[in-house]
Amino acid sequence: MCRNIRVLANFEPPATEDEVRAAALQFVRKISGSTRPSRANEAAFQRAVDEVTDAAHRLLDSMETRAPRRDREQEARKARARSASRFTGPGRPAPASP
Repeated sequence: MCRNIRVLANFEPPATEDEVRAAALQFVRKISGSTRPSRANEAAFQRAVDEVTDAAHRLLDSMETRAPRRDREQEARKARARSASRFTGPGRPAPASP
């Protein structure tokens, strides 16, 4: 359920509005226990997503680090390698490379 909650800090280029909102949506879904709210709860659900998105932006904007910015493409390659090592093995074919 939380696939879109990823590290968003210290990347070049910085996290997009869509990435921050997707993480906020997944967070609200997780804590509410619902992927789609009922009509009665829809306004509260959307308000929570908006507030978590705003809080995430404030956090990302205020964080300070001396570490070099991470490269998105390099991090994606590392994630694919980790996934491949988890899902390959006896009786499992190696994943096709992109």
